[in-house]
Amino acid sequence: MHEAPAISVLMSVYNAERYLRAAVDSILAQTFSDFEFIIIDDGSADSSPNILLEYSGRDPRVRLTVRSNKGLTATLNEAIGQARGQFLARMDCDDVSLPERFEKQLAALRADPSLVCVGGHFELIDGKGRLLTRLRPPSDDEAIQKLLLRGHTAICHPAAMMRRDAVTKVGGYDPYFRTTQDLDLWLRLGEVGRFGNVPEVVLKFRQHESSISETRSDEQRRFAREAVERAWRRRGITDGVFEAAEPWRPGKDRASRHQYALRYGWWGFNSGARRTALAYGVKAVSIRPLDAGGWKLLASALVKPLPTT
Repeated sequence: MHEAPAISVLMSVYNAERYLRAAVDSILAQTFSDFEFIIIDDGSADSSPNILLEYSGRDPRVRLTVRSNKGLTATLNEAIGQARGQFLARMDCDDVSLPERFEKQLAALRADPSLVCVGGHFELIDGKGRLLTRLRPPSDDEAIQKLLLRGHTAICHPAAMMRRDAVTKVGGYDPYFRTTQDLDLWLRLGEVGRFGNVPEVVLKFRQHESSISETRSDEQRRFAREAVERAWRRRGITDGVFEAAEPWRPGKDRASRHQYALRYGWWGFNSGARRTALAYGVKAVSIRPLDAGGWKLLASALVKPLPTT
């Protein structure tokens, strides 16, 4: 057995052929290279297993398991069981990690032994990789914990790096939670240590229609509330407030799709991404040609100066 790496990267894959190469390449291109990349294909029916076999055949850091479907929570716990690193880094099969992500997160964890988990700022991108907006969760533990206790995932799951001993101490992911397993884990980790977020963008988080938050949003909200209420009981909190975040993704109805085309377009415009604003302006107009909102977005994207920040 080779010497244990510093980091074990955990990635579950399910029918991800469209975005998989970009996700895997972004991990293999990290400036900090002392890691093992534990990938479990969770019963994909597309070409994902073949793509992953290609990578495992040419990079010894990739440790691949291909098996039938068990679901995300069980798969992540299986990956933790395989991990040898002192730190666990999460990654999703449709996102993109920036090259210095591991280097910066590891530096933060090594500088402060009380930190059990570090995330970072992240960009939302659409299915075509266009910038939507940048999200900057707080960096201090107190602010992060307050948000978690209200139901906000103030640590972006695929951007997280954790101490393996802390994750093991709290029992890993709870198999009960089919979704929002990250929020439940953060709330339990917050009882044994502190959180932080690197104040720089470390990940591009992809929004697309097959995402969990789009296909299972009602279930996600229910599990999030239960995770928070369990934490309140454990911590003796009697006046807790649950604030389910509004979903980022549209529903199937025309009004919702129009609303989110406008939202994504203005996000893009205010982030300085004119191409995004134009694309969603056209989309909004095509969905509701008589609505002035789409035309306003499209005109702004065409002629208005972009914000400087």
